Parts: sequence; C-alpha cells; structure tokens
Amino acid sequence: MRSTIGWQADSATRTLRRTVLERRDLRADDIAVRVEYCGVCHTDLHALRAHGGGADGALVPGHEFTGVVVEVGDAVSGFSPGDPVAVGNIVDSCGECRMCQVGQENFCRAFPTLTYGGTDRQDGRTTLGGYSREYVVRAAFAYPLPEGLDAAGAAPLLCAGVTVWEPLRALGVGPGSAVAVAGLGGLGHLAVKMASALGATTSVLSRTPDKVGEARGLGAREFVVTTDAARMEAVRDRFDVVIDTISAPHDLAPYLRVVAMDGTLSHLGHLGPVTVETMDLLAGRKKLSSAGSGGRPSTADMLRFCAAHGITADIELLPSSQVNQALERLERNDVRYRFVLDMSDLD
Repeated sequence: MRSTIGWQADSATRTLRRTVLERRDLRADDIAVRVEYCGVCHTDLHALRAHGGGADGALVPGHEFTGVVVEVGDAVSGFSPGDPVAVGNIVDSCGECRMCQVGQENFCRAFPTLTYGGTDRQDGRTTLGGYSREYVVRAAFAYPLPEGLDAAGAAPLLCAGVTVWEPLRALGVGPGSAVAVAGLGGLGHLAVKMASALGATTSVLSRTPDKVGEARGLGAREFVVTTDAARMEAVRDRFDVVIDTISAPHDLAPYLRVVAMDGTLSHLGHLGPVTVETMDLLAGRKKLSSAGSGGRPSTADMLRFCAAHGITADIELLPSSQVNQALERLERNDVRYRFVLDMSDLD
C-alpha cells in the first residue's frame, strides 16, 4: 500500500478531518495522480450528511479533480510522469455490458465504480475520493488535460460539466437550437456556456431577477423570471431543449410548458421522484428525459470542446484546509458557481 494525506469524514461530527489515507499499490494499468485541484460538488455534501461510517468507516469525498501523473503502471502507454490529467466521478466499469461497449460506462449495467464510496472491482475496498493529495486510478478512466485549460477551473468540468454536456450533445443542440437553462448554479452556468458555444440561442429561466447580468455575461441572450406569469406565457412552446439544473424538488409543469413541440425537458438537478401530468407532455408531443455524468468518449470530447472554446467553471478557489467551511457555504448556496480546493496545503 502507499500512503497519502486527505480529508476523511468523521461520522460523529459530519465534518472532515485531515488524516493519513492508504492507496493501493499500482496495478499494471494504473496511474498515480498528484491531485492539485478538486471541485466541491453537492453530491459530496449529501454523502457527508448521510455518512454513518460505512462498511469500513471510510468516506473521502471528491470526484472532479485535476492533477499531474507521478507514476505509471507497467502496461500503461498513454501517460507519462509529469502529464496533466483530469479524473471524474467514474473510475471503472464492467467493460462488458452493452452500455460499456458503446462508451456509456456511466450507465454500466453492473453499476460503475464511483470515485468515492464505490467498491473496487478487484480487491473489494471502498474507493476514497479526490479530497487528498494522491489518487490511484485505472489509466483508462483518466483524461489528458488539454493545453490551455486552467487546471483549477477545469476540475468541475469532470462532473458538473459532463453532466450538462451529455444531454446537450445527445439532444443535438447546435446552431438554430433554442435552449433554456433553468437554474444558474454549478451545473446551470456551465450549461449556458456550453449551449452558447455550440451555437444555440440560449436563455436562462430563474426566480432571481438580479441574476440577469450574470446570465448575459455567461452567454445568455434572454433572461426569464419564472415567477412572472406574463413572461413565462410569452415564452410558452419556445425552447427546443430545456436543461433543468434546479437541485431542489419542484413542479415540472411550468418548464414543460415552455418546451417547443417535439422538444425535450432534460431533468438533471433533482434526482428524486417527480409527478407529471400527461397533458403537459401530450400537448406538443413533448419529452421528459434525464442524464447522469458521461461515458469516456463523451468526457474526452467535452474536454476538447472546452479547450477549443475556452470554457471552464467560474470558481472560488480555497485551500483544502477550508473544506468544511466550503461545504457549509455550499449548503447555504453561498457560492458563485463552484468551490474548488487547492490541495497543495496537504504537502
């Protein structure tokens, strides 16, 4: 085993404490990554709040990070020490099911191995995440970080970014598309940037009128206050795609009403149960879909696209020693738009 330093959950206090962590020795197809920057995701917050110790008491969050290769396994040919890399929320899959065979490892029928809180497919150990100075990962699930992408701002692309990229591409968004993004947080601001860069006429749907300047700065052409009934009526049946990134439970009906005929509402932010009136789908042959993360080809494509268009997350960079404060602020939605931890203070 190899040792590193990271931030592990204390189940008694629901906070993170600095401690020594054990990583596996490199297998032939592994690389070891010195983690430089790790994004803070709502999933991390939910995992910490729900933490009860687990099978072996281990929870180290963090599943969107960038870093530098420090060592490679004997069978690895695509990476060398010193290479900048990025790792997302999936670090392995069965590789055999139909989903894996078509490059959708995120939908692996045997369930993908998650970057933290998952079960290693070979030794059965619980995976420990990127809130640490080093991570050992199968080289097949690491991605070259394209030149020109800021490493700190790129970290959230590996979760928030690919989560919105996947439906935008699957739904064929491009020049001539009318896209609305509901919610302007960690996912939403990246959806606006990506949809705009794809050539779509992009709008933002929000309850908060004072975000209009931010939305336009990100590339939105129009801003619609969802509590304004007249404005919502004015955009009824308008949008080919609505990307719903709202993280709290909410009524989908107002958002389905603004979807154009044969258009799609992609529901990404809240993954709990929803209730839909059939008439809200029937009137206009509208579709309701969802998506989660991305497979390896999609993730690689997303990184290349973001490099070509200069897209990174808008972040607040904090030393990793402030991780508990970051999580507390995230719970209050006190962030524009994503916290990223600088892991260098773990040296």
